[in-house]
Amino acid sequence: MNAIKGLLTWKRTLIVSIVVLFLLNIFSFYGLYTNKFYFFKIENYLFPILSIIHFVFLYVLWFKISENELSDPPMRTLEYALYAVSLVYVYKMVDTMIVLTSYSDFENHLIPSTFLPLGYVMLALYAILLLVTLLAIVYRKEMVGTYIFDDMNQHVDHWNN
Repeated sequence: MNAIKGLLTWKRTLIVSIVVLFLLNIFSFYGLYTNKFYFFKIENYLFPILSIIHFVFLYVLWFKISENELSDPPMRTLEYALYAVSLVYVYKMVDTMIVLTSYSDFENHLIPSTFLPLGYVMLALYAILLLVTLLAIVYRKEMVGTYIFDDMNQHVDHWNN
């Protein structure tokens, strides 16, 4: 993990996350079997809508680290929502793997030449997304702090407001 953290600092992690999310949002409309984009299918909008949670978490993480602030309950809620969104990332990665392994089932049919290359790119992007999501959570724990709120109100002077 230290080798990965040496390569991907917290700023690089945020940048890679944004780029990968942007690319996967575009690929969520792409059909591997047909080599076409489908903008009128409702289920293709699920990933871009859920990725908003990830983008907001990345912004909050950047803000907390750059301003040297402590974690707070809204950030905790956002991170818990990111855990649920990560399950969708795992599902999409497994779904892409299943589609890629079905290649031999359709050898007699006309499959576009972009099927395997773009399928492997999408699979790699999902794996990278899961890695940088985990890394962003690790950086949150190290640089922003844990979610301990019992002691937080002890350091606030209520008389000087």
